[in-house]
Amino acid sequence: MQTYLDRFERQQVALIGDLMLDCYIQGSVNRISPEAPVPVLHVKTQRAVAGGAANVATNLAALAVQVRAVGLVGMDEAREQLLDALKGCGSIDTSGIIATPDRQTIKKLRIIGDHQQIVRVDQEDVRATDPALEELLIAAARTAIEASDVVVISDYGKGVCSDAVLRGVIEYSRMRGKPVIVDPKRTDLSVYKGASILTPNRKELFEATRMRCESDEEATAAAAKAQAVSGAAILLTRSEKGMSYFPTEGASLHLSTVTQDVFDVSGAGDTVVAVLAASIAARIPIADSIRMANHAAGIVVSKLGTASVTRDELAASLAAEQVSPSINDGRLLDRDAAVAQRWAWAKEKLTVGFANGCFDLLHPGHISLIRQAAEHCDRLIMALNSDDSVRRLKGASRPVQSEAARAFVMGAIKGVSAVVLFSEDTPRDLITALQPDVIVKGADYTEDSVVGADIIKARGGRVVLAELSAGHSTSRLVASASSNM
Repeated sequence: MQTYLDRFERQQVALIGDLMLDCYIQGSVNRISPEAPVPVLHVKTQRAVAGGAANVATNLAALAVQVRAVGLVGMDEAREQLLDALKGCGSIDTSGIIATPDRQTIKKLRIIGDHQQIVRVDQEDVRATDPALEELLIAAARTAIEASDVVVISDYGKGVCSDAVLRGVIEYSRMRGKPVIVDPKRTDLSVYKGASILTPNRKELFEATRMRCESDEEATAAAAKAQAVSGAAILLTRSEKGMSYFPTEGASLHLSTVTQDVFDVSGAGDTVVAVLAASIAARIPIADSIRMANHAAGIVVSKLGTASVTRDELAASLAAEQVSPSINDGRLLDRDAAVAQRWAWAKEKLTVGFANGCFDLLHPGHISLIRQAAEHCDRLIMALNSDDSVRRLKGASRPVQSEAARAFVMGAIKGVSAVVLFSEDTPRDLITALQPDVIVKGADYTEDSVVGADIIKARGGRVVLAELSAGHSTSRLVASASSNM
C-alpha cells in the first residue's frame, strides 16, 4: 500500500463545488446565563479552516495531490480567511475561484463547549447562480479539467452546482476522457448522468430513492435504482456498517467499518471522496482504492471538526491491519511500527496513553509516574529520548545508560505496553504521528506547557498531570555517585 500512496504526489485533480469556511470557537461551560436559559461559554480557542468542497481540496493536498479548485466566494473577510486556509494546506491552485460582490462567502460557525457542539450559525447565499456566473464557472472548470487526471464535483446544494454547470462540467470531462466523481446532494440523481461514480451516504441515497439502505440487500436494491437514473457506479458510505461499492458491471463490494471511536463525523464524506479521487488518478485498482477510502474515513471521524488525513496516517492505518492488537509486552518498536500498533489498538477500542522523558537511571519517582500513566489508559507507550538527544539536553556526560539499556528496563515495567525512541529534543513530531488519546506528564508542568497537548486536545484527547514523588532525581543520583567515587 505504501507504493500506492507514493503515487499520489504525481496526480492532478480538478475540484468544482461549494466552497465554505468552517469556523470554530471552543471553550468551557461552567454556568447558565442569568439572562436566558443558555450556557455561558468561556472562550479558549478560535480557528478557521476550509470546509465544504474546500475541505475536499485540503484532504487532497494532505495526500500530496495537486488540486485545481473552482467555486464561488464573496468579496468579504471570509473569502480572505478561506484563501489563507487553502494556501496553508499544500498545492492548491485557487485561480479558478471566482469572487463576486453579489454573493457572500459561505461561513459556518460552530460553538463548542467542553467538546460538545452548542450551536451552529450559518451565513450563506443559496440563490440560483445567474447565467453569467455559470459561464464563468464552466470556463474555469474547463481550464482545470484540461490539466487534471480526475474531476471531482462536490455538490453541497449551495448554488455552484446548477444544472447548467453540472452538465457543462460532466460533458466536457467525458469528452476529454476524465473520470468524474460526484458527492451528491440532489434527490434527483439524473442530473449527474454521465458521471463515473456517485458517493452518497445512507441518508442521501434513501432521500434520492425512498428505499431503505440498512441491510446489504436493501442497499443493493437502492443502489440499483440510483444507477438506473444516473448511469454511475455507487460508492455508499453506511456509517457504522462500513462502505459498499456497486459498479455498473460486476459484483458489489462490502467493507466493514474501520473500527475507531467516533468523535466527529464532520467532513468524513469529503475525506472519502478525496482518497477515492487520488487513488483513481493514480490508477490504483478500485477495490484497493475503496479500502483506502474506508481507512481514511475511520481516521478522520476520530478528529474534532473539519479535518484531513495525511499519507502517513493512512499508511499507518493500513499497516495496522497486519499488526496484532494483542501486543502489550513493553517491546521496543521503531516509529513506523509504533504508529501502526497505535491504530491497531484503536481498532480494538483501546485507549492509548503516552509519556516521555530521558529516564536515565530509573528511580521511584519514575515508577510512580508510569503507574499513574497506566491507570489512565488501556495501552501505554513510553517514549525515550535517544542517546544523542539526552546529550544535547543534559550534557556530554549523559546518559549514564544507553538507549538500548533504558528501553530494555523500561519495557520490563508493569503497565508499559511498548517503548519507542525519538531523536528530537521534544516528542512533538512523535506525538503528531501517534495521535495518542492521553498524554501524561508530571504535576510540575501546567497543561498548556505540555508538548503536544494542543495536538491531542484538538481531537478530543486529554492531558493528565501525575502527582510527583518528592525527593527523587536522576541528576541527584548521578551527582551522589560521583561524589562517592
